[in-house]
Amino acid sequence: MTPIETRHAEIIADFADMDDWSERYEFIVELGKELKPLAAEFHVPELKVSGCVSQVWLRAVIVGEKLEFSADSDSIFVKGLIALLIRAYSGFAPSEIAAANADFLKTIGITENLSPNRANGLGSMVARIRDYALHFSAAR
Repeated sequence: MTPIETRHAEIIADFADMDDWSERYEFIVELGKELKPLAAEFHVPELKVSGCVSQVWLRAVIVGEKLEFSADSDSIFVKGLIALLIRAYSGFAPSEIAAANADFLKTIGITENLSPNRANGLGSMVARIRDYALHFSAAR
């Protein structure tokens, strides 16, 4: 198991004891409340994730050899979703992120409980994370 797969397994374990969608929803909202706000200077069009009904800004920087993400949203639930993705992908090499999949989202029962608009937005956030990883991989 790769380090990023291990992180995804830890996330799956966090959700394993939650019996229904309402528990998962509340957990995601709490993740959003705990996410450090992105400075206003980064609420710019270049960092905005397209394809989301809510506004989402996602920033990536290289720290050493690892990609670190920070984000914000105007929706507390969506902020929780992006916080979950940050936990899943932040702190890994761009090549690891680019090679990873997002199957853990289905395993924890998120994808089937989202509205089509929210599911599209989640997919857009994952795609943006991959885009950053590919960009930073190419830049190295």
